[in-house]
Amino acid sequence: MAEAVAELLERAAGREAPLEELRALRLAVQAVPPAALRARLSDDHLGALFALLSVNDREQVSECVSILERLLQALDPAYVIQNFREELQKGLFHPDDSVKILTISQVGRIVENSDAVTEILNSPELLRQIINCIGGEKIAVAKEAIKSLSRIAQTQDGLEALFVSSLLSDLKNVMATNDIVRYRVYELIVEISSVSADSLNYCANSGLISELIGELTGDDVLVRATCIEMVTSLAHTLHGRQYLAQQGIIDKISNIIVGAESDPFSGFYLPGFVKFFGNLAVVDSPQQICERYPVFMEKVFEMAESHDPTMIGVAVDTLGILGSNVEGKQVLQKTRSRFQNLLNRIGHQAKNAPAELRLRCLDAISSLLHLPPEQQTEDLLRMTESWFTSLSSQPLELFRSISTQPFPDLHCGALRVFTAIANQPWAQKLMLASPGFVEYIVDRSVEPDKASKDAKYELVKALVNSKTIAEIFGNQYYLRLRAYLHEGPYYVKAVSTTAVEGAE
Repeated sequence: MAEAVAELLERAAGREAPLEELRALRLAVQAVPPAALRARLSDDHLGALFALLSVNDREQVSECVSILERLLQALDPAYVIQNFREELQKGLFHPDDSVKILTISQVGRIVENSDAVTEILNSPELLRQIINCIGGEKIAVAKEAIKSLSRIAQTQDGLEALFVSSLLSDLKNVMATNDIVRYRVYELIVEISSVSADSLNYCANSGLISELIGELTGDDVLVRATCIEMVTSLAHTLHGRQYLAQQGIIDKISNIIVGAESDPFSGFYLPGFVKFFGNLAVVDSPQQICERYPVFMEKVFEMAESHDPTMIGVAVDTLGILGSNVEGKQVLQKTRSRFQNLLNRIGHQAKNAPAELRLRCLDAISSLLHLPPEQQTEDLLRMTESWFTSLSSQPLELFRSISTQPFPDLHCGALRVFTAIANQPWAQKLMLASPGFVEYIVDRSVEPDKASKDAKYELVKALVNSKTIAEIFGNQYYLRLRAYLHEGPYYVKAVSTTAVEGAE
């Protein structure tokens, strides 16, 4: 096979390769290991393939891109930049987007190599054109450019190149293309800022984060909705949260939520602002966030109690995030009857709302009820039991009825609720007391697809791994569950048949 590749490469190098031979070469290089490819490759081969990209034939260009992708991956990144800098430069100006993507992805590879990265940093024209690619019409090209520039910024020298040179002006110039491109640059800035406090400082000193924050707190409601997602990404890191707090941004977001009462257009941005605080509460401290920004909790409850499915969905997601850890659960428990009433509404939505909202309710319920064994104190177990009983007059039957419906997503969502409570003694007693429930768990015939089989297996695993299951379920049921676990999620019982003479 390697000899065939060598022969085909020679023909391509001699510009003798028609389209059929390029196709044959593509298939051949995919079948040969990288080490064997390296042994057969020469600069002439690659140079010829790069030259074939200049032909105005889309099929030929497509074949050459696929071949080059495979061949370049086999080569050391430092070798690629040292020997094919000019070809990479040309690739960034190519009218075909697949060539641009190939080139930018190679630059991304090169900057991850400590021996090769300086070659890129010493090529300002190459970097300038990658920045310009953020403004390209095709989102795939822009995404690849953002990814490569983000990799470049992983080093001190890369940060210096992007933010302490004329390239910063190029970044700002490309932002002026239109709103969409401006947000792409913000996306890049947030990605770079999230790496470290040092990266954030470079981005902050460039003035671009201030511009993003200015748009977040400005008057355009649609812009606010876009910018809050990026600021939420920044808040996922400790240094990002510290920066936002020091700059007073978190207080400003809280004040905007307060002012949303009188804003008829608040529906555009309010969901994003509430999600921001929900994420903040989880990565920080639910109690501190809810105490410092009481408007957040109040707004979540208001949204959950509303009749707007969009608002209910965001509120339910946020409650699921907030209640995913014990501290968040305790914050919700402090609201007492208000949260218990809200759980009843969520249980009602899980049964009656449109499918997408039903699924979000099921996922939030799973998150709220989940309690790891090491955190199962008497108080917390009493709390999850009371929450479960608040969902419906017959909650176990509610989720069982959902799990028997012919909608795989909802079926799995209901199984995840059972899995969330499976290791809690009160839930095990309820399951045992429910006629036919244990038989339903070990019945493989009710799971129609792989996702359902996997979800049921997770439920069985959660039950078997519980310390109280053998005592509560009894030996007979416990052994059946263990056998299910041992057989795996996709076990099919063999059925023996006896042939009868003369039967059709």
